[in-house]
Amino acid sequence: MKMQANQMRPGHVIEHEGRRWTILKSHINTPGKGAAVIQVEMRDLKTGAKKDERWRTVDTVERLQTEEREMDFLFATGEMLTLMDKETFEQIEVSSELAGEAKQFLQEGMTLTVDFVDGDPVAVHLPQTVVLEVVEADPVVKGQTAASSYKPAVLANGVRIMVPPFIESGEKVVVRTEDATYVERARG
Repeated sequence: MKMQANQMRPGHVIEHEGRRWTILKSHINTPGKGAAVIQVEMRDLKTGAKKDERWRTVDTVERLQTEEREMDFLFATGEMLTLMDKETFEQIEVSSELAGEAKQFLQEGMTLTVDFVDGDPVAVHLPQTVVLEVVEADPVVKGQTAASSYKPAVLANGVRIMVPPFIESGEKVVVRTEDATYVERARG
């Protein structure tokens, strides 16, 4: 199905130059003069090679239809993830690259959405947010609470994020998996 280039988003699968690509990142550049362009980082589904490409926002690209399936994340072995289909209990192995930057937030038993094109897995989507424990947080500096400042913290999975000054070690926080940002203090 044809779509305008400016509608490309991470996770979409397109056909370009006779090959299938999954979109990793997209950014629209609007220069002072001339037409806007979309800069896209994409990965070849067969070879795994990455490529940067630019399109004018009015150009059209061929988006491939994907079939979504919910799967449970069982465990990781090196760079491979073992997933189980929730309906058929069939297990498959996929590259952790399909999860992109969000792979650092994978937790055993987590329900993922996996996109398939012609039976091949092409993208793995994590839930929008996860709850993780803060294992290390800098102490509050006097006067720091007056402004809306943030301080560095380390989560249980080793990821460093910025949190509000009132968050301390041992507390659980909600983190957005898309960009590793603090959302709120976990309830309960």
